[in-house]
Amino acid sequence: MTLVDNVVYVEGRRASTPEDLDETYAALRGRGGMAWIGLYRPEPAEVQSVAAEFRLHDLAVEDALKGHQRAKLERFGDTLFVVLRPARYLDDVEKVEFGELHVFVGRDFVVTVRHAESPDLAKVRRRLEAAPELLGTGPQAVLYGILDEVVDGYAPVVAGLENDIDEIEDEIFGADRDVSRRVYELSREVIEFQRAVHPLVAMLGALQAGAEKYGLDLELQQRLRDVQDHAIRVGERADAFRALLQNALTVHATLVGQRQNDEMQRLTESALAQSEEVKRISSWAAILFAPTLVGTVYGMNFEHMPELAWPLGYPFALLAMLGMGVALYGVFKWKRWL
Repeated sequence: MTLVDNVVYVEGRRASTPEDLDETYAALRGRGGMAWIGLYRPEPAEVQSVAAEFRLHDLAVEDALKGHQRAKLERFGDTLFVVLRPARYLDDVEKVEFGELHVFVGRDFVVTVRHAESPDLAKVRRRLEAAPELLGTGPQAVLYGILDEVVDGYAPVVAGLENDIDEIEDEIFGADRDVSRRVYELSREVIEFQRAVHPLVAMLGALQAGAEKYGLDLELQQRLRDVQDHAIRVGERADAFRALLQNALTVHATLVGQRQNDEMQRLTESALAQSEEVKRISSWAAILFAPTLVGTVYGMNFEHMPELAWPLGYPFALLAMLGMGVALYGVFKWKRWL
């Protein structure tokens, strides 16, 4: 159902609850007062009907139909067009979900076009209807209530993001390889959160600046100032979160680099130790090979061989084997292979 709530208020109290838009238009013309029409993901025909009745600007209507707009406040004659980016924190998946809300505010009407579950505008209605003296000040009171609800809805988001950042700070000094990806995802959420919050400060300031020109009630001015203070604090927290995440990413990159350097050093030391062992093994193999070579030559039993008939041939061969081994041992010892 796209027409969520449809009420005509007179002096801050419900005068009628029409069943369709045509009845709303007729009741507003007959009784006066203020109409508050709430639409949820409406069909283009419904938006065009409201636009034709209240003479909404084509550019604002086009933005409301297309969606995906940045938070902003624009004035078209006597009509304000406000785009808000409400947010809510989803505990089950630890993610921030952003919505989009378009608000048209005229002299005797408020039209809300909601594209997401948040904010809870029924809660805003109940709160304002419980204060008819405030609601009786006109459509600007409805805009205040919506702004206040959106900013209040940021508090759980701030708490959720803060908890996520605390968890990341604990994981940075561990060996979790997914920390960088989580920091990046959180950074994107915080940046999106900043884009939703920061424009609100200027928007609320603009509403207060035009208070005298457009006859804004003094009580509403004070309430808008309070909402602006809350928005400033939320924006400052978002800025702090972004700085923390940037520092966390830098620290994590430094720690990863240090671990890699430590691992490379360990591998280098291991390779050097293996190289020393290879040197020792090769040295002893060479020392043992030299006598074996002499023995192998003289063990071939050829009839004509040097010193074969020499009485000292056998001791000489043994002495040659020993001398070659000692000589090789001395060379390898000098090169510090042994």
